[in-house]
Amino acid sequence: MSLTVDALTETLVQVRQKQPVVHVITNWVTAGDVAGTLHAVGARPIMAFALEEVNDIVSGANALVLNLGTPDPSRIKAMLQAGRRANSLGRPVIFDPVGVGASRFRAEAAERILSDLRIAIIRGNRAEIGALAGMGGELRGIDTATAPPDLRAAAGTLSLRTEAVVAVTGPQDLVVSGGKAVIVENGHPMMSQVTGMGCRLTALIGAFAAVETDLIAATVGAIAFFGLAGEQAALRAEGPGTFKAAFLDAIYSLTPAEFQRGLKLTEQKIR
Repeated sequence: MSLTVDALTETLVQVRQKQPVVHVITNWVTAGDVAGTLHAVGARPIMAFALEEVNDIVSGANALVLNLGTPDPSRIKAMLQAGRRANSLGRPVIFDPVGVGASRFRAEAAERILSDLRIAIIRGNRAEIGALAGMGGELRGIDTATAPPDLRAAAGTLSLRTEAVVAVTGPQDLVVSGGKAVIVENGHPMMSQVTGMGCRLTALIGAFAAVETDLIAATVGAIAFFGLAGEQAALRAEGPGTFKAAFLDAIYSLTPAEFQRGLKLTEQKIR
C-alpha cells in the first residue's frame, strides 16, 4: 500500500490524463449529478442499465459502479450481469449499498451482489456498513440514524468477508483493508445538506480505481479529493443550492498542488 502524498496526487493526475470510462448503474434520483461529477474530474461517465447492452458497455469501460439507491428486479439483474462481465475482464467493481438496512428487498439484493460478484470496493454510510457486516446500525430514510457500536470492527469484518476495501463515510471517513485503517478528515458539514453526495463519491472512487491498481490508495485518494472539493465549495457557498454549483466547480478546478497541501490522513493498524 502506497499512501504517500505524491502517490495519491499522481492518481488524480492520471484520472485527468487518461479520462477513464466509468460505467455507472445508479439510481434515477442522482444520475445526472453523478455523471456531472465524473465529467468534471475528467472521467467519461456512461449510465447504461438495459440488460440488452450492459455487457457491451462494461466491455468498453475501465470500472463499474453499482448503486442500490432505487432498486427493482430488472435493475438488480442488470447489476449482476454487468458485474459478472466486469469480473471476467478484470475491471474493478465498486458497490454502494444505498439504504441497505431499510427493507428486506434491499438487504437480499445486496447479499446477492456480494455473494455472486467479486467486489473491489464497498462505500457506504455508517448504518449501511453496519447492516452489511451484521453488526447493527439504523437508517432514517437513507441517512444514518445510529451507527454500529464498533465502526472499525464492522468495517474490518466486512472487508475480511468480502476481500474488498471498505470505506465508511460520515463526519469522519474510515477506509479499511487488509488489517489497516486510514482516517480521512477532509470535508465540510455542508456536504451533508446536499442530496446524492454519497452517490457522487462512490462514482468518483470508481474513476480513481480505474487508473490505480492499489485499491486502498484509490479509495483514500478519491475520498480526500472529494472532501477537499467540499471545503473549497463551502468558502463560496451561501447554502445548499450555491454549494452544489460551487462543489462541481471545485471538482473541476482543484489542482494537484492544492490536493497535496490539503490532505488530512491518519494511517492505523487494526488490532
